[in-house]
Amino acid sequence: MSPQQIDVPHFTLNTGAKLPAVGLGCWMGYPGGGEDCENMAKTAIKLGYRHIDTAAGYGNEEHVGKAIRESGVPRSEIFLVTKLNNKDHGRVAEAFQESLDRLGCEYIDLYLMPKIQMDAWILRTRLKIQATDPRHDGSCEGKILTPDQSPTYVETWQAMEKLLDTGKVKAIGVSNFSIKTLEVLLPQAKVVPAANQVQLHPCLPSFDLLAYCAEKGIHVTAYTPLGRKDSPFFSDDTIKSISEKHEITVAQVLLSWGVQRGTSVIPKSVQEERLKSNFTLVKLDDEDMQAIDNVHKKPGLHRQLLVSPIIDTVNGTVWGWTHEQLGWNLDNAGYWKS
Repeated sequence: MSPQQIDVPHFTLNTGAKLPAVGLGCWMGYPGGGEDCENMAKTAIKLGYRHIDTAAGYGNEEHVGKAIRESGVPRSEIFLVTKLNNKDHGRVAEAFQESLDRLGCEYIDLYLMPKIQMDAWILRTRLKIQATDPRHDGSCEGKILTPDQSPTYVETWQAMEKLLDTGKVKAIGVSNFSIKTLEVLLPQAKVVPAANQVQLHPCLPSFDLLAYCAEKGIHVTAYTPLGRKDSPFFSDDTIKSISEKHEITVAQVLLSWGVQRGTSVIPKSVQEERLKSNFTLVKLDDEDMQAIDNVHKKPGLHRQLLVSPIIDTVNGTVWGWTHEQLGWNLDNAGYWKS
């Protein structure tokens, strides 16, 4: 059957700002990406993308900013998201200004705070990056702080709130927050986060988190909405049958599902044809939505799909925090605990 294509909708944040439902994720799989990231962003903007997501830790803010400036599209028409680096919980104002300078723009639409705080950037030791590698920023030896060590994420959020007074950021939000950590943050927050960016896909649908955030007025953005290179979705019979039914790609099924359930999605691709198809949503029927909702119930599929040196599947930690501290109901290997 011919697909019923729909225009990319916008979600309204608790600030009143309009967030395009499909954005471009600029994590290239490693810090940096330089010209590849810049060209990807330029192509995406040409195709109609107006939601661009980067981060200080991605190492490509300069190139993202350049792509936006050279696109010919007015800055006011692009929703730009960037994130505080894990190592900068103790210097929020300075880190924000550095991101602003690298991006070369007057303001940021949404600035996100990651949950795990460190007193120094230690990615090099996890990735075994040598001191001569351009990803080595010279400040990489340090330790991860525990949830109760200062600056706590509550203290960092209070510093984030002060950024709103500068007029240089329109909204602030969080990244990788669970119900557990939001329950700690919200009673001490003057400003409710406008968004929470988390890993979401049919293997990790997180229905409870979505319902909680909706109740609190927090929009949810899905990163890794397509999984990774070894994603099970491209061979899953349920997803493939829906793809064939609507004559669309598996990626379009996943992204349409994500948007239809009320989340924005930020896929990434350096290939123009994939960027174009990822930006083309279709209307899924109720039967499709329910079938995808239930994919995680298949044996071995209720799990997170990230593979990264920061994830320790032996001890069940991410950046040294346990899944319990993070508020994630996962076993050491990243499978959902029933």
